[in-house]
Amino acid sequence: MLSPRPTVVFIPGLLNDKKLWQYQTDALSQYAEIIVADLSQDDNLPAMAARILNQAPAKFALVGLSMGGYVAFEVMRQAPERVTKLALFDTSARPDSATSAKHRQATIHSLKVGRFMGVTNKLLPQIIHPSRVHEPFAEEIKAMAQRIGGIGFINQQTAILARIDSRPLLADIQVPTLIAVGENDLVTPVKLAQEMHEGIAHSQLHIFKQCGHLPPMECPEETTQLLRDWLQ
Repeated sequence: MLSPRPTVVFIPGLLNDKKLWQYQTDALSQYAEIIVADLSQDDNLPAMAARILNQAPAKFALVGLSMGGYVAFEVMRQAPERVTKLALFDTSARPDSATSAKHRQATIHSLKVGRFMGVTNKLLPQIIHPSRVHEPFAEEIKAMAQRIGGIGFINQQTAILARIDSRPLLADIQVPTLIAVGENDLVTPVKLAQEMHEGIAHSQLHIFKQCGHLPPMECPEETTQLLRDWLQ
């Protein structure tokens, strides 16, 4: 009897949607059932995690990038017995620093009284490797942000601001765990990936060369092969 196909839940990051993972979900759909979470509807991580758990089957593998990693940690708090494998891309187990929290609060306030700009050309080099800002996928990054929109962005920033410290959770994670990060990630630097790697027993750490905060789009083939090996 054939084994049932596994389910993989992909969680996007801040101002990202299913397009972030398009290359990977297309390639891996022959191996697994695919679910891509929507993080635009709720303004707190517990609600986002609960929405995923309501949509997912009894057992599933979990992949999160950046904010998606924060939500993945919340899923691990709520229902660790349901997660068979975990992949954390360009994320952190830490809560916001005082400086980051202050900046995030200011961003939320300015959006409530001003106009949502999305991801601008000026912001792109802080997200992806500067050598890639003129590649076609850069326009997709800006388009994703516009689809999430101002209200969705405020919801997401509010949720991130309220997140708790996940470092105490790391030692409790027992499932096979992949940790990956771009070597030039300015948002969640390599040291934060190394911290998670040291905290999660038997985890695997992968560093993408000449890559910023979005390996699924910057290094799509390498990301896909990494996930294929992790899944199989």
